[in-house]
Amino acid sequence: MTINPDLPFKFSPLHRLQWEEAQQKDVILYPEGMVELNQSSAEILKLCDGTRNLPQIVAELEQKFATTGLTKDITTFLEVALKNGWIQQN
Repeated sequence: MTINPDLPFKFSPLHRLQWEEAQQKDVILYPEGMVELNQSSAEILKLCDGTRNLPQIVAELEQKFATTGLTKDITTFLEVALKNGWIQQN
């Protein structure tokens, strides 16, 4: 799927992002199962609240982790998340 960098991302209402104590990880829950997330993926998805677009997500994460050059990695993950229906763009 193609991302429009100007449109905000929001987490799908058919999925739920939550901390799973048993796995000590953030996970995506949905009717068919569960997806365990690494820390980077969870940090990206937590920012998909319907108010931030791609440049805003990148800027916030680069500031939070005091780094640069995250655009490609974040874009690649968001493409996967969009394809899997975890997030939406309106």
